[in-house]
Amino acid sequence: MKKLAVLFLLLLSGLCLFGQEELPSGYKGIKLGMTIDEVKEALIKDYQFGYRGDRDVSLMPDQQKVLIETDTSRTVPSSFLDKCWFQFYENKLYVITINVKQTKMDHYSIFSTLTKKYGNPDSLNPEKSEWQNDSVIFSLERPLTLKYTDKKVYDRIMDQAQVANTAQEMSAQSFLEGL
Repeated sequence: MKKLAVLFLLLLSGLCLFGQEELPSGYKGIKLGMTIDEVKEALIKDYQFGYRGDRDVSLMPDQQKVLIETDTSRTVPSSFLDKCWFQFYENKLYVITINVKQTKMDHYSIFSTLTKKYGNPDSLNPEKSEWQNDSVIFSLERPLTLKYTDKKVYDRIMDQAQVANTAQEMSAQSFLEGL
């Protein structure tokens, strides 16, 4: 009887997952982990991002991060997309941020579609809905932003930031002790 109950629970959990897709690692032809040149090529091929070339690319102050920012307001006013950001770390895409035009789409429609495709979010609050697995953090943020994050790179950057903060805190403490 216990074996039958366990089998039933396994079957039930399998049915709950049936039909749900794996979390996306990007939007359209742009995927997390791509190089800067690969993303530039993909942006050129897909007009709806409004990419204008290298003038949309900037180097962030720490020299390890590159940012591509696109804006469709002048170049593709018919696009569902508004401003988009593509953040790189060590020449690999690790965050995609896509603002959707609120005049063309609404939060509820996107949220409903995402829950049908990926199930209920792992985290839900008034500011954002978040789904994640071992490799991707995917969120729908208010007012209307989709964000794809490479979880492994993000965790590594956060670990490094914590170490840097700890070193700064120790240095500050050492300074205060010397007063």
